[in-house]
Amino acid sequence: MTRASTFKGAIYRGVGKIDVVDLVYPECGDDDVVIRNLLTGVCGSDVAAFYHGGDDVMVWKDHEFGHEAISEVVEIGRNVKGLAIGDHVFPNYDKALRDPMRVATVGGFSEFIRIPQCEVGYSVLKIDNDIPLKTAVLFEPFVIGTRAARSLAPGPGKTAIVFGAGIIGMSSAIMLKWAGCAKVMIVDISDRRLDHARRFGLIPCNPASEDFKEKAFIEFGIRQTILGDRCAADLYVDAIGHRAALDNFTMVAGCDAALSIVGVHHAPVEIDLKSLCFANWRIGGCGNLPTEEALPEILDLMRSGTYDLSALVTHEFGIDQIEEAIATGADTSKAQKVCISF
Repeated sequence: MTRASTFKGAIYRGVGKIDVVDLVYPECGDDDVVIRNLLTGVCGSDVAAFYHGGDDVMVWKDHEFGHEAISEVVEIGRNVKGLAIGDHVFPNYDKALRDPMRVATVGGFSEFIRIPQCEVGYSVLKIDNDIPLKTAVLFEPFVIGTRAARSLAPGPGKTAIVFGAGIIGMSSAIMLKWAGCAKVMIVDISDRRLDHARRFGLIPCNPASEDFKEKAFIEFGIRQTILGDRCAADLYVDAIGHRAALDNFTMVAGCDAALSIVGVHHAPVEIDLKSLCFANWRIGGCGNLPTEEALPEILDLMRSGTYDLSALVTHEFGIDQIEEAIATGADTSKAQKVCISF
């Protein structure tokens, strides 16, 4: 391969500042691979770092960043097995650089990444080359959605309500349907995002213009409980990290309801522990399923063609437009998933 001596990389400089600079092309050692990024998603953590600072989300100042990349293999060290030139891979963000502190600074917003001591199925995960890039780039958000869904033990005969129609809420809702849930409602105040939800067979609800409790009762039915009349939905996901999700859950959830909290709450939230006790609610995080263990289920979904997941990618920008890309990603009225395309 004829290779350039330098490549473009985005460097996070702190609040409101990203530099796109020329970096030295990496040397590929015997145990390494070099990958070229094809399409990289802008994560909520990238947006948070740009507007509020990166330390809380592990986007470190003066580092390359980006961690939702789909890439192709361009160089392979002689000791690396299981890869061929041109294979599509996901650089497994918490393991790709052999440094868990680099989970959000893998280099997905740079043209190339060197993967040291590369181990297929660990530091890089193979993605079918014939899966469309705009579908494959959603792999990382669907890892979170898979964790949320699995933590609730979904299946046929169960129903669910997801708070938030951003990419994590959408991936959680789709994975709940994929696991067999008969009906899934998604709650959001963005009509644009709810229009997307309809395409995936999800029941949209905008609490800014309709009565959430009334609609939940109509769609899922009513159960008589020790707390009074309650919604008969079984499973709930908080994908917004805002007290509104907890308030709505405690308002409608019936006995033995389960809630997975995926959205990160940055402030303490009060919750009615008396009702939790009497109703036997089960409230937890989204689980700690390793990314590589979520891979088979997500690939099955993507291969199936059941859903046009690529429709969730609403914007693509070049690397030189990365600040505009992040600003667009922050605008929930405009964007679903924003990506940097190489």
